[in-house]
Amino acid sequence: MTRVLLTGFEPFAGSAVNPSWQAVSLVAADPPPGAEVTAVRLPCVFGTALDELAAAVAEADPDLVLCVGQAGGRPGVTVERVAINVDDARIPDNAGRRPIDEPVVEGGPAAYFASLPVKACVAAVREAGIPAAVSQTAGTFVCNHVFYGLAHLIATERPALRGGFVHLPYAPEQVVDGAEPALPAAMAADALRAIIGAAVSTRTDLRVAEGATH
Repeated sequence: MTRVLLTGFEPFAGSAVNPSWQAVSLVAADPPPGAEVTAVRLPCVFGTALDELAAAVAEADPDLVLCVGQAGGRPGVTVERVAINVDDARIPDNAGRRPIDEPVVEGGPAAYFASLPVKACVAAVREAGIPAAVSQTAGTFVCNHVFYGLAHLIATERPALRGGFVHLPYAPEQVVDGAEPALPAAMAADALRAIIGAAVSTRTDLRVAEGATH
């Protein structure tokens, strides 16, 4: 069995739900074959989210960590390639904090790449019939904060651990006017199961074009 830690976020910015926690909860209730899944809901708060992530990793002792967040407006599931060492909050977090141009980790590297086969993960989601893409930016809000913190933890304390970050579109109930793309929670959960499967079975990533021109 592969021990998998999944994290999602609490709602933020006035929303009643967060699709990341909806999907993570469904996967924990019905994990993919060969995976033992622990699910943890993180606060949408700078600093505190990293503390709770580190505690969850220490308790679960996972082989794989997949952190999941919301990226409203994106049309499909996006697997993040890189985390950058900056917090630059356009809106306050749930504790009212709004860091601007501050490092996630003082003195840390400018960036880390995900230690997952991001292109193979995207291919697996598409094979499941769900739209997906590689993302070249996780933003500069709490999602990137957690992604960078996870990558730094792996680089400095747990080199055998593999991990990465996935963004999900809005849940349908968040876009009742139909103005933004949305993905049902069950499909989002299926996408996460496909990503777990690809991450567990693939050590050398696919060499296919998934870049961006802007």
